[in-house]
Parts: sequence; C-alpha cells; structure tokens
Amino acid sequence: MKDRRMDDRATAAIRVLSIEAIQKAKSGHPGMPLGAAPMAYELWAHHMKHNPKNPSWMDRDRFVLSAGHASSMLYAMLYLFGYGLTRDDIANFRQLGSRTPGHPEYGHTVGVETTTGPLGQGFAIACGMAMAEARLAATYNTPEHKIIDHYTYVLCGDGDLMEGVSAEAASLAGTLKLGKLIVLYDSNDITIEGSTDLAFTEDVGARFESYGWHVLYVADGNDRDAVGRAIEEARSRADRPSLITVKTKIGYGSPREGSSSCHGAPLGEANVDLTKQALGWPEDLEPFEVPEEILQYITKLSDSKVSKEAAWNETFDAWKKANPDLAEQLRRVMTGCDLDDLTLDDLLEVVPNDEATRASFGRILNAISEKTPCLFGGSADLAPSNNTVIKSATSFSSDNRNGASVHFGVREFAMAAIANGIALHGGFRPYVATFLVFSDYLKAALRLSALMKLPVIYVLTHDSLAVGEDGPTHQPVEQLVMLRSIPGVRVFRPAGRKEVASAWIQALAYEEPSVLVLSRQGLVSRETDPEKALKGAYVLRDGGDEPDLILMSSGSEVEVALSAADILKEDAIQARVVSFLSMEVFNAQDETYRNDVLPPKLRNRVAVEAASPLSWHRYVGLDGAVIGIDQFGMSGPGGAVMREYGFTAEHVADVCRDVLRKQD
Repeated sequence: MKDRRMDDRATAAIRVLSIEAIQKAKSGHPGMPLGAAPMAYELWAHHMKHNPKNPSWMDRDRFVLSAGHASSMLYAMLYLFGYGLTRDDIANFRQLGSRTPGHPEYGHTVGVETTTGPLGQGFAIACGMAMAEARLAATYNTPEHKIIDHYTYVLCGDGDLMEGVSAEAASLAGTLKLGKLIVLYDSNDITIEGSTDLAFTEDVGARFESYGWHVLYVADGNDRDAVGRAIEEARSRADRPSLITVKTKIGYGSPREGSSSCHGAPLGEANVDLTKQALGWPEDLEPFEVPEEILQYITKLSDSKVSKEAAWNETFDAWKKANPDLAEQLRRVMTGCDLDDLTLDDLLEVVPNDEATRASFGRILNAISEKTPCLFGGSADLAPSNNTVIKSATSFSSDNRNGASVHFGVREFAMAAIANGIALHGGFRPYVATFLVFSDYLKAALRLSALMKLPVIYVLTHDSLAVGEDGPTHQPVEQLVMLRSIPGVRVFRPAGRKEVASAWIQALAYEEPSVLVLSRQGLVSRETDPEKALKGAYVLRDGGDEPDLILMSSGSEVEVALSAADILKEDAIQARVVSFLSMEVFNAQDETYRNDVLPPKLRNRVAVEAASPLSWHRYVGLDGAVIGIDQFGMSGPGGAVMREYGFTAEHVADVCRDVLRKQD
C-alpha cells in the first residue's frame, strides 16, 4: 500500500520530530536523523516484518540502530508506528527518567532491541542475533513448517565501521555466510572532527567483499525506491550477509547540511524553522504535532503488519500440533535454559577428583550440554586451553547451522558482543571464553552485558601469576579488580572442583552476567564446601571459639591460606580461614550472615590473592593487610613466580604475625 506522497510526508515527520526533540533537549545528534530517515522509514514501512502490537513476537525481524546517537530518529519511528511512545515522550527526549534516553536502552524503551551508543557494538550484536536465528531455524523448522524465518537489519554509520569490533564481527559473519544479516550503511563522509578524508579513506565496499559479503550501492539516500530495491536484492542472497552503502547528506535540509557542526549539537531555533521550511513542513503546527493524515497513514501501515503475525500463528499452531515434543523444548528454551531440575549433586558427580578448575569447568559444561540444547558459545581460538569444547556437539558453521560450538577466532571483543546478540535474540544461553588477561579486549562488551542485564557466562582461565613461562604479558594482575568493579557482574574464582560446581549452579540461576575465573594449574579442594559457597564467602576453618585473626582468599590462594593457618597453629595462633568464591554474592547476603563470617570485632585480618590488592581493602580494614601484587610478573615456571612474589604459606604466616604484633 505504498503512497509516494504520504511516504514523503512520513519521512519528513521523522526528520522534524527528531530535530524538535534535540532542540528542546538542547543536546543530541540531528545530522544522522536528517540524512538517514528515508532509508530507516523505507525499511520499517515496506520491508521489515514487525508487529507494533506485539513487539516481542518471536519471529519478528530485528532492527539494530548501531549508530545509537541517532536515537531521536528511532524514537520518532517507534512513536509513529505505534509502539507505545507518546508525543510527550518525544518532547522529553534526554530528560531524567524519560522513556527516550540519549542513546537507546534495551529494557527501558519498548521496541529497542539492544542498547547501543558505543560505536561498532550494535553491528557485532546483530551478528549474534543472526547466528541465533540461523541455529534456531535449523533446530526447529521442519520441511512442512517454517516457524523461524526472520532477518536482522542494522543501520550503521562511518564511525561504526571504523571501530575494530565491527571488522572482527564482519569477518566472522562473512565466514559463516549469515545471509539474513543486512546492514544499511549511512555513508555521509562526515565525522565529529570533519571529513572522513582525515582518517577513513578506504574502500569500504571492497573490504566487505573481501570478507565475503554481498555489497550494494545506493547513490542517493533520499531515493527510497532505490533503497527498497537494494533491500529486496539483499534478501534474495541467502548465501552471504549484505552491506548496502547508502550515500546521504548529514543534516539534510538544514542550513548546516554537509557540515560536521550538525553531527552532535542542536541546530538552533532559527535553523530548526528553516529546516522545516526546506522539508515542506506546515508552519501552523505546534512543536511535536504531526498532521492527522500522516498519523492515519502510518497507522494503516502498522495495522497491515498484524496480518503477518496472524499468518505465522497459524503456521506455528500447525507445527506445534505436528511436533509436540519439539514445541515443548522450544517453549522451555525460550523462557530459560531448561535446567530447573539440575542440582549441585549432579555436578559434583561429574568432578570427583581434584584438578585445574578450568578442567572441572569443562567436564561440567559437557555434562550440562547433554541435558539441554540451550548452550551456544565457544572460545576466542583457545577452546583446548579454556576447556570449552563440547565433545558431543558439532561446530556451528556455514554448512552446519545445528552446531552448538562456535569458533570465534582471535576476536575477543566481537565474541563478547556477539554473545550479547545471542542472549538478546532468545533461545540460547551464550558462553564465551578466553584467558583472564585478555578480558581487557572484551571489557566494553561485558559492560553492555551488565547494562542490559544479559545472562552471558564469561569463562576466563589462566587466572594468575601461575601462568608462569608465558610471562607478564599473559599474567593477569589488574583484571580481577576491573571485573569486580562492573555493576551487576558476579565474579566467581573457585578454589577447586567443588566450588566450580557451585559457581556453575549460581551462574545458570543468575539472570545477569557471570564471570568464572579459572586456574591453569591443578588445585586441591581441601575443606571447601559447595553448599556454603552458594553464599559467596564462607568459613572453611573456624579457628576455635575465639580466633586470633581471619585469613581470607580466593581461588588457588585458598590452599595457601589453609597451609598458612597450619603453620600458625604450631605457634598457638588460631586463624579463621574464609574462602571468597564471589565477593558480589557475599555482599548480597544479609548483615547477620556477613558478620558471622567476618565478625566486626575481629579486626586482625589478612587477605591473600595473586592479583591487585584493591578488591580486598573493604574486608581487611585499617588494621589488616593484603598480600597481592601491584606490579607486573615475570617469566618462569609458575610455582617459582608465585614464590618470588610471596604467595607461599610461610610468607602469609609471617604477614599474619606482623598484623598481630601491631595490635599488641
């Protein structure tokens, strides 16, 4: 039901609402909404499968605004297409508590598929969504009924394609031949600093062709028909993802058209008025007022999309009737991970002997994968070292969409962003793995996992100086502090196989990101208690009715603390030993429990961890001490390096004696 005149007016409405919202907020980015509105509208109005009356429809197409600074354009479309935003919401753009924040926020605004703003990440997230669609389709579609069949669309800009994470993800997407991933590239040749000639002169199309993408070109971004033809051609290429380069003018129609000055600042009242005139917008309208004719036209477009879901519902009901077991499995994985009956005892049976905690993790991963199809993930080319190989699973590839194991290649940042996309899409529980020291590469994506409250499981192995011979480049020092500082993230550093099982149970139950920090070297699980570990930190050894001090530690250093307590006992010094599996879980316990573990009156405290000491000062207080490391390590056998930096029972016992002497 295309009506070119009305499509012109609807496009103008998106442009005007966007710049009015920015002007009222006195902040925002008018340039891209003015330039990219035609392609965004064409997609939403005439190609994208979505139902504003049911934004969570499972088989909807996904739309990712990777260039999240153009949020005012997205909100204008959500308002016009009937997703529940109001005229007042548009007028409250970027205001405290509004439903239209400065950058799109998942879970905050209906219709926003993912949080974006950090450039490039939306692009990579979309790759994860396309991967999830492909695997779901391979798992649940039948020759008679196709119930999973949707596209993932991205709107990105020059900045997105400068970021390395988009290159990482594009390379993998091309390798995997994700044919249902379509990227609209708003190519306006302008960045904040000026022309892209300053720093971005490559042939983007040639680069993407080398990745294995199908590349299309639209010379005029205002030519919606050309954009539409390109979208349909992209949809016809199931053998590879598509990049549609659309040449636009930043700030189109405004006095600042083509200038970097309209990228990230309001146009000004006078320029807003001049832009409206250039766009043919009626002069007698109030701010944020849209002519009824336009509203009615877009409403009809939106209503026509309801029939798509109605037809899908008929197909789904027929599929469900023909495949009841498959339907029940899909229902369960779309609402969780289908592991409600998994117990701690089940996992403990899988890890009967002491070993490196990375090895225990791998055994449990394989056991869980036998119980559910929901796990979907892998490693950044380190699976044999991370122990993230699912032995019974095949690899996800262009030839095998049923595979549960993903080979991300050496692409830590994209790996984590892709995992976010898999989690956002639904149907799978993503996990990703690398060495702890390389968590720096993926931190920005982990931050978005936390911001969106996504249950991604991060597996970070080779967790301390005990990495040894690979030297300081591979020996983590400051990473644990970084991870523990991210709001909402739970970091687990288990002291042996029993605590690994406890960490797994907690990670699966947690609906936000979890990080499992695991050892390369073998650990013993002396005196550890997986049930007590469910509270994050717990007393391993009480130290009598009136202990002289508290020794606390995590991971591999728990055994060091226990051995130090043995030495101190020979001097009639009673040490309470506390294992910290997760500081975040412990901090969430009630005050009574926390005080039972760490009695406030017992101020003689020593913490031991082969990492930066910054995490521990809140627990040891002014009278205690932290045995950590505040410098980089050195190359050598792991045990020798640990001894060199004082992570021995004898040194820990000496520090404990010093703390006690200070109180005498």
